[in-house]
Amino acid sequence: MKKCLPLLGIFFCIHDTSTSHSSRLEVVNEWNLLDFDVPFHVDYRDIKLENTVFTGLELSDDRIFLATPRLRDGVPATLSTIPRRTPLGSSPILRAIKSDSCNRLWVLDSGVMSSIDNFAMVCQPKLVVFDLITDEIVRTVAFPRQVIRPGSLLTNLIIDEEAHGKCDSAFIYMSDTTAPGLVVYDAGNDRAWRMVDPSFYPDPNFSDYDINGETFTLMDGIVGLTHSPYLGTLFFQPLATDRIFSIPTSRLSSGPQGEFEKLPVSLVGRKSSQGLSLALNYFEDTLYFSPLTDTSVASFNLVSKHQKVLAYDPEKLQFLAEMRWKEDGSLWSLSTRFQRFFKRTISPSEINLRLVRIPPRTELYRNTHDNYIYYK
Repeated sequence: MKKCLPLLGIFFCIHDTSTSHSSRLEVVNEWNLLDFDVPFHVDYRDIKLENTVFTGLELSDDRIFLATPRLRDGVPATLSTIPRRTPLGSSPILRAIKSDSCNRLWVLDSGVMSSIDNFAMVCQPKLVVFDLITDEIVRTVAFPRQVIRPGSLLTNLIIDEEAHGKCDSAFIYMSDTTAPGLVVYDAGNDRAWRMVDPSFYPDPNFSDYDINGETFTLMDGIVGLTHSPYLGTLFFQPLATDRIFSIPTSRLSSGPQGEFEKLPVSLVGRKSSQGLSLALNYFEDTLYFSPLTDTSVASFNLVSKHQKVLAYDPEKLQFLAEMRWKEDGSLWSLSTRFQRFFKRTISPSEINLRLVRIPPRTELYRNTHDNYIYYK
């Protein structure tokens, strides 16, 4: 049997009768439910691990940072770390990073708790910068009222150190998912502005999701972000859409949007289904994305337009919440059964969360001898 994945206008056909499609997909860590080394002041009776799912990923030389926002009550910590090097397939305990009285999410604090259930705004949204060596806060930015809306939920960010300078001169682009927009912060001049465009909004025709026969509905706008410093382009996608868009960073960093001004947004392509995470190999101008229904990871070269499926696994690639491409050529992803967390049908006796990795320079779909055929 063949499964055809229409990714960005080109069809990929996969022979489902073989299991070798996932043989080079490494499971770095996996958990039934996340377990935390929680701070001493947390009451264990308030913890509900069945409500805890990771959505954000960052990697340093020695640590992996995992963001677990308070989508529902009972989440013990919003940012935690595990060691970078652990036995493959192990389930390390997450070490909680300290949080303040308003339960902020590092580095981007949405100021919202229980965003799925009752959307409780508990503090002003902030951008927090902390030193990775000391884990101490070195800068806190509270966003002005004119860039935040009553229903705002800041979810993702890109650091652009090419627009006007590095470190304290960087530009930060942040997605507002539920009041769809982009918030831009000019760190050098300590000012922020908001940009809006129809492409930031969810498409009601794509609000229903099907992952291995499990369905749920979610009308989320712009959330997936990635950045090419060499092309000077921000790539983005709402969750509820089959499209990927782009916008020049030169326009984002040039100042606030004028009244009635239309932003120079371009359509990059259409996918076979909705997706959340985006990543980019900026050395080769290759964009990575994950169609949720097709439980796969695919790539698209922005220059040559060449496309291929990198991995397909109905069990291990169910809902990729985040992807990170590293300069060694590896691609790291957070894979979860988010559909079950969302519908409260999670089973603590099954593996529900994974950190997976495609090793550097792996060609998963080389020729017909691998039982995969790539059709141009």
